[in-house]
Amino acid sequence: MKESQNTEWKESWRDEYLKWLCGFANAEGGVLVVGRNDKGQAVGVKDAKKLIVDLPNKIRDVLGIMADVRLVHDDGKELVEIRVEPYPSPISYHGEFHYRSGSTKQELKGVALERFLLRKRGLHWVSVPEPSFTPRMCSAAALKLFKKGAKKSGRVNTEILNDRREVILSNLDLVAPEGLRRAACLLFSDNPNRYVSGSWIKIGFFRSDDDLRFQDEIHGSLFEQMEKVLELLHTKYLKAYISYEGVQRVEKFLFPYGAIREALLNAIVHKDYASLIPIQIKVYEDRIIFWNPGHMPENWTMRKFLGTHPSQPYNPLIATSFYRAGYIESWGRGIAKIQRECREHGIEPPEYDFETAGLMVTFRANPQHLAGGIGGAATTPITTPIAPPNEAQSRILELIRANPRISLQELSEALDMTRDGIKYHLARLKRDGVLRRVGSSRSGHWEVTS
Repeated sequence: MKESQNTEWKESWRDEYLKWLCGFANAEGGVLVVGRNDKGQAVGVKDAKKLIVDLPNKIRDVLGIMADVRLVHDDGKELVEIRVEPYPSPISYHGEFHYRSGSTKQELKGVALERFLLRKRGLHWVSVPEPSFTPRMCSAAALKLFKKGAKKSGRVNTEILNDRREVILSNLDLVAPEGLRRAACLLFSDNPNRYVSGSWIKIGFFRSDDDLRFQDEIHGSLFEQMEKVLELLHTKYLKAYISYEGVQRVEKFLFPYGAIREALLNAIVHKDYASLIPIQIKVYEDRIIFWNPGHMPENWTMRKFLGTHPSQPYNPLIATSFYRAGYIESWGRGIAKIQRECREHGIEPPEYDFETAGLMVTFRANPQHLAGGIGGAATTPITTPIAPPNEAQSRILELIRANPRISLQELSEALDMTRDGIKYHLARLKRDGVLRRVGSSRSGHWEVTS
């Protein structure tokens, strides 16, 4: 016999054990048995008959709940069994909130307590209003990304997309009586970190765990972060290999694009934003690791997490907005999609680890690919995107020839590419001696040298 989520043993009664009953009431309910030792053996309890009379009143007076207290017998010894049902409202012990997790009792404080109280009210941390953020403060770029995706996906009425931003936000349930919700700040502010600390993404390239070679911080709305990170990963961080099928050149990344996209999407949608910690992505020569301060759904096992399961987004408001914008095709199938993409790409499915104060997802490259065995052909490592970069660079050069004083923002809008992407291609063109900047960044101009 072992103690569990719903079972606790005590050799004798102490009033401080009311904390354990409080924890059961705030979680899934449970049974506290007085008269068993830590091994589950019946040792009996003195004054058992008096306890079954006194405890119901004491539990009611201190915790404000009703409990089923009964006398039971085991191996000729009297035990007291106290059964508590889960309560829909928060239960406190002298102003303290306790919670049963696994076979332990925890006192909830700080962010954990706020999260618990909100959940008892049917709310989430990101659904709390943020009165200082108004519809007029929404990022035009974020709204443009959302409208573009929603129009393509067909999941938002066209009339709503053409209406005022207040109507769009209301349609996404991002408006509360007190103002816009925190989720609106994350989704549509150009600087959500101003309202929710840690709402950005950090990427680093490592030669080893203690050898960081370069890094980037990605800010902006969650929609923009998604786009920027994918672009940076595939233009700067991830290594691809080229091989030849006859005379045709074939380029292939170590990791499948679809699986990487899904892992990033899951990190953004399921992150615990109350943690105030950014999402972190570590790229190595042979692996890529995504980490976010998220949590497995309550009472889920790893088997259920990896198997077929219904959708249970940690942040439903963010998940809904990403779904409307076409980033999420269907809920509850992300893990299966990642596994399928990996198998088709010739690598093992990623490893999942919830023991790191969050969720860590690790993709490992196929050793044969690293050794130059993609498709059995000789390969050479490159670090360019699969889409030929010359196409994007040629378009940039055409625009610069037409307007040598064209700005970074104008290039970004003309090519429908993020500013980071434009900067990357400009840097390559300058490095290759094709382009140079004459004068200052404000008053100067571009000059195509070849």
